This record gives sequence, C-alpha cells and structure tokens, in this order.
Amino acid sequence: MSGQPISFGGLARQIVNEGLVSAEAMQRAITDAQMEKVTLINYLVTKKLAKADKIAWVIAREFGDSLFDLNMLDPAVIPKDIIDEKIVRQFSAVPIFKRGSRLFVAMSDPTRADALEAMRFSSRLAVEAVVVEEDKLAKLIERQYEGMSTAEFSGFGGEDLDIETESTDENSADNGIAGANEAPVVKFINKMLVDAIRMGASDLHFEPYEKSYRIRYRVDGVMREVARPPIQLANKLSSRLKVMSQMDISERRMPQDGRIKLKVSKTKAIDFRVNSLPTLFGEKIVLRILDASSAMMGIDALGYEPSQKALFMEALEKPQGMLLITGPTGSGKTVSLYTGLNILNTVDTNISTAEDPVEINLEGINQVNVNVKTGLTFAVALRAFLRQDPDIVMVGEIRDLETAEIAVKAAQTGHMVMSTLHTNSAPETLTRLRNMGVPSFNIATSVNLVIAQRLTRRLCSACKTVVDIPAASLKEMGFTDEDLATGFKVYQPVGCTECREGYKGRVGVYEVMKVTPEIARIIMEEGNSIDIADASRRAGFNDLRRSGLEKVMQGVTSLQEINRVTGNE
Repeated sequence: MSGQPISFGGLARQIVNEGLVSAEAMQRAITDAQMEKVTLINYLVTKKLAKADKIAWVIAREFGDSLFDLNMLDPAVIPKDIIDEKIVRQFSAVPIFKRGSRLFVAMSDPTRADALEAMRFSSRLAVEAVVVEEDKLAKLIERQYEGMSTAEFSGFGGEDLDIETESTDENSADNGIAGANEAPVVKFINKMLVDAIRMGASDLHFEPYEKSYRIRYRVDGVMREVARPPIQLANKLSSRLKVMSQMDISERRMPQDGRIKLKVSKTKAIDFRVNSLPTLFGEKIVLRILDASSAMMGIDALGYEPSQKALFMEALEKPQGMLLITGPTGSGKTVSLYTGLNILNTVDTNISTAEDPVEINLEGINQVNVNVKTGLTFAVALRAFLRQDPDIVMVGEIRDLETAEIAVKAAQTGHMVMSTLHTNSAPETLTRLRNMGVPSFNIATSVNLVIAQRLTRRLCSACKTVVDIPAASLKEMGFTDEDLATGFKVYQPVGCTECREGYKGRVGVYEVMKVTPEIARIIMEEGNSIDIADASRRAGFNDLRRSGLEKVMQGVTSLQEINRVTGNE
C-alpha cells in the first residue's frame, strides 16, 4: 500500500495533515467506509482510529465555526417534529433549535450538501450546520428518537422482522387474523417490539381503556408511556400479538400465555414471554423481554459488595444445602439464579431446573417447563429430578408445603438446591418456610444462604451532581458517624443526552445472610424474623437499607432511589 500514490481531499486531507490518522490508514478507512455504507467520520470514530473531539475541532477550525457541545443542549428545546425521523437517521443530522426562519442542524460532517438540501426541502426553512462531535451526535439520535446504536439491529425494517413461534396452540382460530395481519398493524407492532429492545425495556404493556389505548414500557424499573394508538385498533393489536405468540385469538374471556422469538441478527435472538388478561374494556397484553445475555453478565456485574460476593460463592461451592433468593417481581431474582447456575454449569455436573415458565435457555442444563394443566407441578418435577441422579436442582419458586418439603429433603440428602420465594427480606424468608409448615429443625439444617434483593436505577456518570445535605439529615436517613467521617459525597440526578431523567441502567442492592449457628438456634427456638434480623446484624450482614446507603456513598445511585426501593426506615 505504501508504494501506491495516495490521493484524497477535503476533510480527509485535513485530518491527515493534523496527524490524527496516517495517510495509509485514511485510504483504507475511505474504502471500508464506502463498503459499510457509513460516513467517513462515523467510521473513524466507531473504529477508534481517531477521537471524535479532535476530528470535530479540526472540522470547526476548517469551516471557521465554533464547536457546539451537545452535552450543554437542553433536550426539551429540540424541535423533533420539524424533520422526519427517517431523514435524521439517513443523514445523521439533528435539528437542535429554530430561530425565526432559520433551522440549526447538528452535524459531524457539515460538507454533506445532500443532507443540508434534504433538511431544507423537508423543513421549508433556511438550514445552517452546527459542528458537533460524532459520538455525542449518535447518542443524541439514540436518546431523542430511541434509535438503534448497534449494527446487530441494522437489518430491522418495518414489516420484515424474523419472528419464530416456539409454542403452538391447536385451538387457534382464523377469526380475526385478517385484521391482525393488516400491514399498518404489523408494522406498528414490529416497531413497538424493536423500540423496546433499543430502549432496554424489561416489559411492554398494551392497555385498552374505555375511550383510549396506551402502550407503556418499563425501563430501568419505571413505567413510561410511549404511544397512544387509536382505540379503534385495540382488537387488531391484541389479535396481532396473540397470532405472533400462538394464542387462541377466538378466546377473549380467559387469560392466556404465549411466547415470541425475535431474531435480531444471525447469532442473537430475543424471546418475549406474552400474557393476555381480559379487562373491562378489552384484553391487556404484557410482554416480558427475556434476553439470554443478561444471564451471562457474570457475578461482578450484578452489584454485590465484596463480602456479599464471597458469601454467595461460598454457598455455591457447598455440595449440598439450599440457597434461597427472595424479592418482589422484577427484582432480578431470575438473573441471580442463572448467574449462579452458569458458575456451576460444568461438564462434570448434572443440573436440572423446574421453571414456570423457562425464561432463558441455558446450554448444558436440563430445563423443565412446569405445566399445572397437565399435572407437571414443581413438586412432580422435583420428585422426577431426584430419580435422575442430580448434583444441583433449581426450583423456580417454592409456592407450597409439598414443594418446600421435597426441596428441603433434597438439600438434606446430598443435593444443592436453589430456589426463590416472594418475601421482603432475608429473615422473613426463613419464617415464611416455617409458616408453610416446614419443621424448624429442617429449615435450620438445610438452608445455607438467603439473598434478598432489589434493583435500583444507576446514576448517569455524565451528568450526576453533588447535593449538599446536612449531617443531621443524613444521620436520620441511616448514615453513621463513621460514614460521615469518610467525607463521602451524595449525588442527585440531573438528566442529559446520554441518559433518561439522570439515570442509566440499574444495579442490584442485596441483603446476603448466611445461616450462622446463632441464626440456626433462633430458628429452632421458633424465633421471629425480628430476632433473626438482629442476629444477622450482629454477624455483620448488611440489610437492604444499609446496602443501599453504601451504594449512595459510592456515588452509584441517589438517596431518592434507595428510599424508593427500600423505604426510608
């Protein structure tokens, strides 16, 4: 390559002259960018051949213009409706404010006359380019238009999603399918599914009311409304979702369950667990997004403190006994269980799980889908497991005495048992088992570890800011004199182009309680959850509130979030 003459002009030459990229690398970048059908600047930044801020500085100087920092832009002032979203995505150019008859458009490459002309034609306004950094521009588009930032979603088009159905229903009827398969309905539903994945939502809610219809996503644990289609489409939307998930669309009086598999690339698929519920004004449909990659994050990504992680790993290494995880729906119990199973999943270990339903398929683990209608309950599955020489058994949830008794017996006879319960704290889990009818001695001798957990929103590192709170108020919230002596800072959310309302992602808050000899004695003496909690604190195990306060001290989350998920106690 070095022996060949290299010629290029414009911005490429200027970037090379500034020493940001070598001439040979620039020539390859130009060719590769054309092959990948992306702009040169986008290619240089995404491939990390040059930094976005340095490229933007060169461009701004070349055009004699100042460089605009998108982090300083108030998203509320962006005139989103002036330019069609397709044009914004096609040219990577975002209108950021309007003054009179002039529209100012953020661009990383202001030499693109075609983009300026398209913006001018679409808006009927005079258009002026504003130089911005490529990486910040991409984040702004993703934030404002809920856009896709990764190549694995690049093949998604309005009606061409690759959808597989895993379950079948022999009672599915043709009644209503014609309406459900109308192109606008199909395109709209597909967009809702794709947007939910883009936004990192955990659930989608399709909700009919008397005079309106709304669609909401749960993002970072908080519901947010995203669309209000006409109420006249209610039946068509529910029918389309039921067709996709292989439900009986003629049955509108009883709840149903289904599943959708959506291929987002050749190597990645995302499952949706679907449930329909008859309400006063139609069927509410809820889709839970089941992303297998969440189970592969590893224990370090879950947010355990070092001492809590050590207790978790110690419990996983024991050849027998019970490890129980508790918390409300949506608190991340399934991800914690699957993380533990992935650690234990080796070629020399026999693992079986009973789940209702199986949420994420794990290679190398024998997973059973509980089906109460056919008689395949948790208890029946557990009995079958014990006749198949298991090393580790996972029960999706202990709901009744029969399941609890079999699980305890398995834990006492050389098996590692993992399961979940719905309680508010680790001490309450032990008393719940006793209230179910499990003898105190069996609880004390079979349970090794109990984990109670919640998910709290993580503060955006780009915009969080320090808030001044008096020491007396901090002590009222649970901080100690020792905490205050460290001089930690409390942060609060602000909001910027990189986050939503000052938060970005979630992190776990945990109460990890080992059953110590003292706690075992309290259980056998019929002690209550308060007695167990006192013994847990004496043993040095943080409760949920204390674990949350430590996350605040670390600057990971805010006091408002900890109060929301644990209560201000």
